[in-house]
Amino acid sequence: MRVLIQNGHVVDPATGLDEQCDVFISENKIKKVGKNLQDDADHVIDAAGCYVMPGFIDLHVHLRDPGLTNKETLETGGKAAVRGGVTTVCAMPNTSPIIDTKEKVEEVHQRAATESFARVIQLGSMTKGEAGQELSDIKGMAQAGCMALSEDGKSVMNASLFRKAMREADEQGLIIFSHCEDISLVEGGVMNAGKRAEQLGVKGITNSVEDVITARDILIAKELDARLHLCHCSTKDSVRMIALAKQDGVKVTGEVCPHHFILTDEDIPENNGIWKMNPPLRSKEDVEALRQGLKDGTMDVISTDHAPHMMSEKDKPMEKSAFGIVGLETSACLTYTELVEKGVLTMMQMAEKMSYNPAKILGLEDRGSISEGKTADIVVFDPRPEYCIDVNTFYSKGKNTPFHGWPVKGEVRCTLVDGKIVYNKEA
Repeated sequence: MRVLIQNGHVVDPATGLDEQCDVFISENKIKKVGKNLQDDADHVIDAAGCYVMPGFIDLHVHLRDPGLTNKETLETGGKAAVRGGVTTVCAMPNTSPIIDTKEKVEEVHQRAATESFARVIQLGSMTKGEAGQELSDIKGMAQAGCMALSEDGKSVMNASLFRKAMREADEQGLIIFSHCEDISLVEGGVMNAGKRAEQLGVKGITNSVEDVITARDILIAKELDARLHLCHCSTKDSVRMIALAKQDGVKVTGEVCPHHFILTDEDIPENNGIWKMNPPLRSKEDVEALRQGLKDGTMDVISTDHAPHMMSEKDKPMEKSAFGIVGLETSACLTYTELVEKGVLTMMQMAEKMSYNPAKILGLEDRGSISEGKTADIVVFDPRPEYCIDVNTFYSKGKNTPFHGWPVKGEVRCTLVDGKIVYNKEA
């Protein structure tokens, strides 16, 4: 299919292009970027008034498939992704069964190629069954294209085993995506430790639960000169430690989720599981540090930690509910509304955090840019619409978000994956 995107404002962090241009796509590649292109196209998209950006790459998504398909599937998660402008997702391995072998990675990749509109990169677990006892088939999973390892949902508490996993991952060209949580410090906590937890009468989760493992994993990465990506950072000291590590030459990157750079524990109105996530919503001071870290480049990526659950698992007191929030369909509008509109990030920085930097972290040289010769993964984002988020419109099976009814500005109008229009709001 030949597609011509006309009159849009192209934002490309890879080249620095930040002006109105046309984009011509043929045979899944970007063929031309320039003014007043007149190429013969099968489909013309008028992007007047819209931003044209490289497709978003979400490094942190729970697709729940295989085994937990009552919560999400490759198909529904893929539909939710492209509606949110996300063209590539990294699927976490804590499915049922756990993704810990070459064959399991291959099976998801083969199914996703036909079932999902978005490109799916299946990640592998560091240990067999995420049991923290024995390393998974790291070499085999690397051969199957998993690109990164994660024990997401928990940390590998045995530091020696974690170091062995990181060493072998590095030898196989993989990255460690680290969920930083010292389980021995959680002590039954369900939300951030502080005044609001006391008011609601629930146990709190201190910042040290995250910070202790963040420090450990950074130091091990430094020792091995290996790559480390820190998932869903939520504390001011995580930001500070990442900044110091980068100054020291450690190969570390960090991500922040929209709920963590927008909401605080003081926003929680009642003891209800819809507000329960891991890590929890933190203090105003933590939120400000995260926003500043995104602004100054300490924090590299905006990801969602999209974690769909059935509402029967969420609509109950936090002590009895599941951790998690969905985010694929709301990440772009929340980022634009809360960071770009409020002057924290520029549009170029938004594209950098949501596409260019994730592509660099994964080594996807053909994605993350709108330039000639690159694969045509593109999002057309309209900054003008104003509306309230409505979970009843979600393509995802998961409706678990505290942002239902939240006023936002901006929406994805069109998404292309491999040069094909996979989402068109106007259709």
